[in-house]
Amino acid sequence: MTDADALADLLAQRRQTGADHAAIDAAIFTRFGRVHAVMFTDLVGFSRVVEAFGIVHFLQLIQESEALFIPLIQQHGGTCLKHEGDSLLVVFDAPQQALDAARAMVDATVALNPGRTPEERIEICIGLGYGTVLRIDDHEVWGAEVNAASKLGEDLAKGGEVLVTDTFHQAMAPNDQFVECGVLFGTRAIYRFSPA
Repeated sequence: MTDADALADLLAQRRQTGADHAAIDAAIFTRFGRVHAVMFTDLVGFSRVVEAFGIVHFLQLIQESEALFIPLIQQHGGTCLKHEGDSLLVVFDAPQQALDAARAMVDATVALNPGRTPEERIEICIGLGYGTVLRIDDHEVWGAEVNAASKLGEDLAKGGEVLVTDTFHQAMAPNDQFVECGVLFGTRAIYRFSPA
């Protein structure tokens, strides 16, 4: 039985009238729960570049960016679970690995971009979270930190910026290289990595 089948079975049990939700939830987290640092990336300017230069040009940039980023992710112990459009979903065992990979990825774009035309530039936005997630069949990951990293990387970070959740920040403490810069989901502090 695959993880996906086992999860579907447990969720079906949970839907039953009178089901012991707490016991089923505990069984789900016992089987699938993992503590991971989660990275979600997004490239800057998808809509603008596609509109001006066409989807083929942007597909070329996606391929080039993945050729640049995937080896750096792997060098820092990360596993890329998904490529969705111009975004990557990556997990790491430890937050320091995720931060080191994020720094290397931003540094790689800084080294690559000088002399390139604006439409050829690769700029990355990165969101990082840390905590317990559900890992299914080694290619799916679900949880609050996945949602938070996605929101940070896709919607809130600017080009070359690394934003982290409160739990990621706490896991890295003490560390004065983070600056509080906002609120996520109305309650959670957001921090920007700001190396000295």
